[in-house]
Amino acid sequence: MSLEYDLPRTFNNFDEMREWVWNQFKRTEEEFNQGREAHYLKELHEEPNKLILGMTVLADGTDWNPGSGAGVYSYYGGAWHKLG
Repeated sequence: MSLEYDLPRTFNNFDEMREWVWNQFKRTEEEFNQGREAHYLKELHEEPNKLILGMTVLADGTDWNPGSGAGVYSYYGGAWHKLG
């Protein structure tokens, strides 16, 4: 999941910049408060470089098989655990 933000531009004054920043924060707040209908995971063909406790990924099961073939895995307790 990624949020698409408006690209910054050249501002004529501080108030324009402040308004732009405020709108970006509002978009982030709405994402956290209202969420999305669905979340999509990019299929990975190799283990992520940096393992972070609680990360959830979709393994292809061929190029990278964390243990039980293709599927969704979560990393905790020093290992990958298949969720489904």
